[in-house]
Amino acid sequence: MQVDDTGDVVRITFDRPDVLNAFSTETAVTLAEAIADVSPADHHAVVLTGEGTAFSAGGDIQAMAERREGPQEAFNRITETFGRVVEEMLECPVPTVAKVNGDAVGAGLAIVALSDFAYAVEDATFSCAFVRVGLIPDTGGTFLLPKLVGLRTAKELAFTGKFFDADEAADLDLINESVDPDDLEERVEETVDRLGRRPTETIALMKRAMHENLGRHWGEALEYENLLQVQAYTSDSHEEGVSAFLEGREPDFD
Repeated sequence: MQVDDTGDVVRITFDRPDVLNAFSTETAVTLAEAIADVSPADHHAVVLTGEGTAFSAGGDIQAMAERREGPQEAFNRITETFGRVVEEMLECPVPTVAKVNGDAVGAGLAIVALSDFAYAVEDATFSCAFVRVGLIPDTGGTFLLPKLVGLRTAKELAFTGKFFDADEAADLDLINESVDPDDLEERVEETVDRLGRRPTETIALMKRAMHENLGRHWGEALEYENLLQVQAYTSDSHEEGVSAFLEGREPDFD
């Protein structure tokens, strides 16, 4: 896996093109650690993509075939690898952007679902393919996918493992947009640049509130939202935003 810290943006590239960027346990750990190192003081976005023709084919099937472990060992492995990826991506204080350059299958699809933004080339193929190898969706798939696409559609995708294209992925709200392959880079960079002009600390509070409120009763969610809004009200970003508005200029959130 390539991890490039370009200053404001951390760019992560899944780099196992010979196996369509399938995730090994080592890859999952590296991904989790790379995201854990992201700081809103230094970065305003994370971009994830794949090397070659695929985004990610999901779990490494060959490794599955060779694995010999008991239930407790399997639980520990999943928790410490893909489970940690879910935690780090949901808690990442800056926006994550999936630059889907090709097929996203199984855990690859789940990474797309976990990302805050996702743009895919028109010829990308998606599948919640876990059922095809006798597994349930992991990497957050069982709880996040229904929230993104709806319970009935999530069941269809998970129970059948059907393949679908990027246009359908966009219609289902799995991704933001399906784009021409020649336009993918530009579309992603537009979003990254726009995020760079917004207050990162405020976005971090928004993301935290949205994610932590997913499972809360609306009353608890409202109270938590209010608590985080108090933090936003007392931030330098809020002061700068108000001053810029009153002075008729663009805010400088750096």
